[in-house]
Amino acid sequence: MAGVAVVIVAHDSGPLLVQCLTRVLADAACREVFVVDNASSDGSIEAVAQLADPRLHIERMGRNAGFAVACNRGAAMSASPWLLFLNPDALVEPDTLTRLRDLAARDSDIGLIGADVRDPDGHPEAAARRRDPTLMRLWATQFARVSGSAGWAARGLEQPRRDEALSGVDACSGALMLMPRSVFQQIGGFDEEFFLHAEDLDLCRRVRDAGRRVVVANHVSVMHVQGTSSRSRPFFVLWHKHRSLWRYFAKHERVRIWTPRGLVLLAMLGTRLVLLGLMRLLKPR
Repeated sequence: MAGVAVVIVAHDSGPLLVQCLTRVLADAACREVFVVDNASSDGSIEAVAQLADPRLHIERMGRNAGFAVACNRGAAMSASPWLLFLNPDALVEPDTLTRLRDLAARDSDIGLIGADVRDPDGHPEAAARRRDPTLMRLWATQFARVSGSAGWAARGLEQPRRDEALSGVDACSGALMLMPRSVFQQIGGFDEEFFLHAEDLDLCRRVRDAGRRVVVANHVSVMHVQGTSSRSRPFFVLWHKHRSLWRYFAKHERVRIWTPRGLVLLAMLGTRLVLLGLMRLLKPR
């Protein structure tokens, strides 16, 4: 079977980066790995350089160019027919790449496949199976988190997990996304206007717009430790997350700022940003 090129974007990713790479390199489907470094200063890239494996390559960007730009750089440097975009804090099993590639290869309609992403305690992540964001779904998700209402949660962004091997979704988690290189090239790769967050939502939507399916392999689990580098700069991450959501709505929903929908979205995102920021400040350390 055809090999997989793995692209990992790093920025002060800590010791988890080496763990992530060690697991990826153990998979027989792995043909090449590109660690694209967005100006790390924590010594993690120097630790990666100590790994003696001819499949491993380090590309230093020299600055924090953002996730999308770095992913496109790694993809352009690789040659394998399959591309896996993997977060540095996502820990795969020794056969994860092989299983995902084999599942996707069985159906030419599949343009992107994700996994059953779980936290270190084994709880499934809501981001693993998502609906396209709309104003109503954003509001319902936020209200469900505050109220604990299952009814509002069902109207939100999360799609329920199913027992079937593959289930179609609007979008899967950006922690792990596998796709044929041909599809990646067809849709033009990542939109580099997204600096951080929502680029996975955008990519999945464009895969579907191109007539391909986005699916999740429900029986292939991956542990996501969540935001190793993000935890050191929470407000930087919050700002870019909400900025990217605005770009997503402007691009796909044609939302403009001085319109009723635009003003509602701006108010929602602004309120959400302030509330999450306050929660971070007040959270016990």
